[in-house]
Amino acid sequence: MQKTAPSSSSVQSQTRNWVPAPVRGVEDTGLPESFLQELALKIMYFRGQMTGHDIAKAMHLPFSTVVGPMLDTLKREQMCEVKGAGGLGAASYQYIITGKGAARARELLERSTYAGPTPVPWEDYVQAMKTQGTKRLRVTPKIMKEALKHLVLEESVFSKIGPAVNSGKSIFLYGPPGNGKTTIAESIGRMILRNDIYIPYAVEVDGQIIKIYDEINHEAVPAEGNNGGTGALGSGNRPDARWIRIRRPVIMVGGELTLEGLELQYDPVNKYYEAPFQMKANGGMFLIDDFGRQQVRPRDLLNRWIVPMEKHVDFLALHTGRKIEVPFNVLIVFSTNLPPRDLVDEAFLRRIRHKIEVTSPSFEGYREIFRRMCKMKGVPYDEQAVRYLLQEYYVKRNQKLRANHPRDLLDQLLDIAAYFGVEPRLTKELIDRAAESYFVDLG
Repeated sequence: MQKTAPSSSSVQSQTRNWVPAPVRGVEDTGLPESFLQELALKIMYFRGQMTGHDIAKAMHLPFSTVVGPMLDTLKREQMCEVKGAGGLGAASYQYIITGKGAARARELLERSTYAGPTPVPWEDYVQAMKTQGTKRLRVTPKIMKEALKHLVLEESVFSKIGPAVNSGKSIFLYGPPGNGKTTIAESIGRMILRNDIYIPYAVEVDGQIIKIYDEINHEAVPAEGNNGGTGALGSGNRPDARWIRIRRPVIMVGGELTLEGLELQYDPVNKYYEAPFQMKANGGMFLIDDFGRQQVRPRDLLNRWIVPMEKHVDFLALHTGRKIEVPFNVLIVFSTNLPPRDLVDEAFLRRIRHKIEVTSPSFEGYREIFRRMCKMKGVPYDEQAVRYLLQEYYVKRNQKLRANHPRDLLDQLLDIAAYFGVEPRLTKELIDRAAESYFVDLG
């Protein structure tokens, strides 16, 4: 496919908030008109009779300055025809693909079945991610306390999180299970990634399409221009609708992660790509949870991140053999229950700037968590009952304290109380029943 140089107006940046520039003509798309015509033919082939407005909406381009003139060209070439009108103006005309157009569409579908929003040129995506990727909140102890006020953390843990966040570097969270490593990571993400960013629905590189926007992993921001629309069917001053405004992403993967999942996912049937996890996380956070329990050796997985973490770029390969350089503006967080020495060597740990051990709560911290959980679940808090629980089931049995125990034990207690039809209270009988059914002797 013929490639045009990216338009200077297709990407614009501002000091505070980057917004994609409006599309006022074909040249502003950064794509050849032939590419747009081919995409329109595939859309009409799949969807049948459509109004000009609906075609423009499907392509995420303005009708009056881009889609309308393009449809006129397709009509002259007998690729489509008008079957009537549903209102005033050319945008209300009913367009239908002709036999000649359908034959051409089938040829195009042999190359790629992609028929979604018009992609943006690769160069525009790279520039936009570089512009938006570095704007993170600089935190202070006051901001940290507000962001993590829903958690009960030991001071030794709390004091390390702020500097790690401000570094913008990778973070390694480790420690026993059940003490809130994942919750801490997600809270960090919500705290430092408050402002929104724009990402494209898809990008075009060397004639290949890569889908980026993912409804599962990305949260769209309800805002003008986010409806996939075309403004007032004209160019106007609305941001380029090929970009969607989202909350900065916080993408979490666990034991299902493989090395293949970190590469471009080519669909040989539909003949286009799905972006890998870290590319979808660009401008946000990528959390690798349960690190060490993936289907790939930890050493191999970590080696995959050495260049991206140090150079802030990643390299992905197209099935054609070409490698593309992708901005890596991602805060990457590793979280594991396993001892670091069992996962990585000292050389790699040096590359991870901040290592934070999330320790078990103290007795005082445990009681505070229990107090908060009681309030949340509507169970009256009883200090003497909690002291009994700690003495009988922790001290005497050498049971380790875990931050998740109060929540889980109260859930057990509520289930038992509901079964027996009694009021859920911290009585000795209900505590004993809950603890005996919750704690298991693994010895």
